[in-house]
Amino acid sequence: MPRRNSPRSENLRRAIAQEAARVMAEHGIQDFRAAKRKATERFGVTEEGALPSNAEIEAALVEYQRLFAADTHGVTLEAQRRAALRAMRSLASFSPRLVGPVLAGTATAHSDVHLHLFADSPESVALSLLDRGVGHEVGEHRLRVDAERFHLFPSVQFELGEHTIDATVFPVDGIRQAPISPVDGRPMRRADVGELEALLGPGGA
Repeated sequence: MPRRNSPRSENLRRAIAQEAARVMAEHGIQDFRAAKRKATERFGVTEEGALPSNAEIEAALVEYQRLFAADTHGVTLEAQRRAALRAMRSLASFSPRLVGPVLAGTATAHSDVHLHLFADSPESVALSLLDRGVGHEVGEHRLRVDAERFHLFPSVQFELGEHTIDATVFPVDGIRQAPISPVDGRPMRRADVGELEALLGPGGA
């Protein structure tokens, strides 16, 4: 019979998840591991077994937003999704997909808008931005491609009004298999322009 965690251990785990969620919401930390580290430092926890999963932290973040950001979260999220839609329309030739917290609805006011783009060469995305006079930075994102492997993918980041667009560039055939979500270990949910328009609803597009 599997051993159950003690009530004290469960309470501590929940408290760490809530603190990590607060850190993400209030301080703009977007990485689960960094938020978890901040939370464990506050509680002085070093035991691996006491640490909440990313899914538990995401659930705590949803609850935090419901309790403390009910008046602003919906407005902020809609603005982020509108910015995503504008960026996706401007990058239509790269079959853009929205991913991450803005799609999931868990984005905070500090969250970047994350896109996946698909191109024969990463340089073509940068050239497309240059042709339109859009300043940008190039970088890399390390993503899990299956249960065992990570891979580095090129990225471009640029500003669109008040929002930061962070786009990871995949090979064209990368559209068939999404990388693994850091939240639940499943393939990342991706939304195309039509799905995002449906999320925004009448008048939102």
